[in-house]
Amino acid sequence: MRHFLTTEDWSREELQGLIDRAREYRDSPQGDALKGKSIALVFFNPSLRTRTSFDLGAHQLGGHAIVLDARGGTWPVEMTDGAVMDGGPEEHVKEAARVLSSYVDLIAIRCFPKFEDWTVEREDPLIEAYAKYATVPVINMETIVHPCQELAHMMALQDRLGDVRGKDFLLTWVPHPKPLNTAVANSAILIASKFGMNVRMLVPDEAYALDPRYMGAAERFCAESGARFSMTTDVEEAYSGAHAVYAKSWGALPFYGNWDAEAPLRARGAGFMIDEAKMALTDNGVVSHCLPMRRNVKIADAVVDSDAFIGISEAENRLHVQKAVMERLAKDA
Repeated sequence: MRHFLTTEDWSREELQGLIDRAREYRDSPQGDALKGKSIALVFFNPSLRTRTSFDLGAHQLGGHAIVLDARGGTWPVEMTDGAVMDGGPEEHVKEAARVLSSYVDLIAIRCFPKFEDWTVEREDPLIEAYAKYATVPVINMETIVHPCQELAHMMALQDRLGDVRGKDFLLTWVPHPKPLNTAVANSAILIASKFGMNVRMLVPDEAYALDPRYMGAAERFCAESGARFSMTTDVEEAYSGAHAVYAKSWGALPFYGNWDAEAPLRARGAGFMIDEAKMALTDNGVVSHCLPMRRNVKIADAVVDSDAFIGISEAENRLHVQKAVMERLAKDA
């Protein structure tokens, strides 16, 4: 039995196989890979694209999706072994995961970090606990990484750029009124480096470096394919010659849970919105965002409404790649 928690655990060939299968589903949406099977979609955080695409994808493959809103529809779950459960949680994950496994064939989890203690939350405790105790495959619908978004993004990049190996990929921090999860940023450098792209990060301050686990993995994947990995605060240097630009905002980890102190650093990125002048520095580059996206804060209207923007295609690809993932895990279970 195999889980889909992070693309770190899957080879480039396996991930390409999922993308290739997703293209087949894009051309022919219906199938019976999940006929007679069910998937529990457990949401500890709200969703639009993820909930819709997983629910519809299961239906199109002949399966049944059960959507569980864990913010209110189910009770909090305890994850700590040996806990004296005299507080809020009514059930331990040991029971929750095993009982849910007895009902369904797949479990998918969406659970953002709480922005309290990164030393704890970087271990992705909730989904890791479900994966440990569940007796069916578990899929990550976004925690501290977003592997399904990675596949959708790479599929969109390949559709526009062809073979991406050796192409220059820029992950740029963009403004946002508040600090956000690092999941999509982590995932962006993982998938781009794993597929052999030269990866650059543009940040307003070096404090916005991502967790060493993901920076180190990206450096390793780049080295394995002869590509380069770098981080800069120089806007012109970052955009120059880029073939793909990915926009995301995230909080600086040294200020995790203490965001007021981060404000002066965040202000340094006030001019980091993607606009036509920055895109003119690229090599006819494409640009994307995982959505939802604040127009004229993260990316200017003129860029979003141009042919360079592939964010809508990326969002559509979520449906296709997730069908490929569900089929693969259901088959291997």
